[in-house]
Amino acid sequence: MADSRSPRPPARAGLPRRILSARAAVLLAMTVALLSVATAIVNIGTDAVYGPLAPLLPDAVRNAAGFTGALTGFLMVGSALALRRGLRAGWWATLLLLPLTAAQGLLQASPYSLPLVVLSLVSIPVLLVTRSRFTASLSLSTTQIAAGAALVGVQFYGTIGGYALRDHFDAIDTVLDAFYFTLITSSTVGYGDVTPNPGSTAAMLFTMSVLVLGVASFGIAIGALVGPAIQARITKTLGKMTDSELELLEDHLLVLGYSKLTEPIVDELAESGRGFVVVTNDQDAADELGDRNVSVVTGDPSDEGPLERAKIARASGIVVATEEDARDALAILTARQLAPNARIVAAATDRENTKKLEHAGADTVISPSVLGGHLLIRSALGDHDSELIERILEGEKK
Repeated sequence: MADSRSPRPPARAGLPRRILSARAAVLLAMTVALLSVATAIVNIGTDAVYGPLAPLLPDAVRNAAGFTGALTGFLMVGSALALRRGLRAGWWATLLLLPLTAAQGLLQASPYSLPLVVLSLVSIPVLLVTRSRFTASLSLSTTQIAAGAALVGVQFYGTIGGYALRDHFDAIDTVLDAFYFTLITSSTVGYGDVTPNPGSTAAMLFTMSVLVLGVASFGIAIGALVGPAIQARITKTLGKMTDSELELLEDHLLVLGYSKLTEPIVDELAESGRGFVVVTNDQDAADELGDRNVSVVTGDPSDEGPLERAKIARASGIVVATEEDARDALAILTARQLAPNARIVAAATDRENTKKLEHAGADTVISPSVLGGHLLIRSALGDHDSELIERILEGEKK
């Protein structure tokens, strides 16, 4: 008997290619980032010069390019991680940083910089080709924006104030010196090479204000900007939604299991805007769905714990389709026990198990193979008046 799901791959044939190209862009960006840091470290400890620009570049420029290359490399790591999340902001950041890493490689004028220059230039067209794959927007809360603004504001305050009071400090002569003083003071490093004159009350009071404001802004910024990302990663790893999201679930649909069979179901629910939660013990599938902003609870669909976390008692309907009829039966038994009044719809991979799933407690059991066969015959006989057939055909053409 032919598998009713066999017609689906041609309609999605381009998806793996797009995914691979996007992954290639992420991999190239991460490789450039690591290579930029490694090249900078190697060039700091070597005096070898190379390339047509070598005779024209002062040693100070070459050394500065080495140090800034390390900083750019760490920034590239951040942009590569943003690319991995599909963020458009990460795409723009990477596109701006790649020419910078190539330029820094040229300015370092070292034979070890050649791979960095070549790989940076090669990565640019790959990134341009995959532009359509990175469309997710970067959403920042008001608290995060305020925390970032406070951090930047304190640095401006310290730099401008330090330069204005440079006569009251030892070793502050330029704006760069003032920025350096502000950074090491607000970060509590305080090397002691830049200090206020002992006899200047204004300089001492200014230093104390920079110290207090700087520490406060650093603490607030780390908590507001980094905290949510850490919490999201922990939540994703634990395989459950946040407590606030769970408490808001009401009159939603539960999809127990995630497979090729339930993939189009999840896609249609996501497009409809209807609230739903997927319960699956496949961590890779949970990560993929989480990246698409689909609500997921990681756990065995036949266990009570994950279903209770997904608020099954409040669900208006339950779809069971794990592609394993035995597991479906266990999931149906558990779901029926926890939600006696909910409507349960199941898919029987083997049509002989239809009655068994009904006895387990499913209200409706559909055999995809039988349904696919009926639809194919009706379509072959010219029954184009069926709205269901037209809808399925239109969906396959997308």
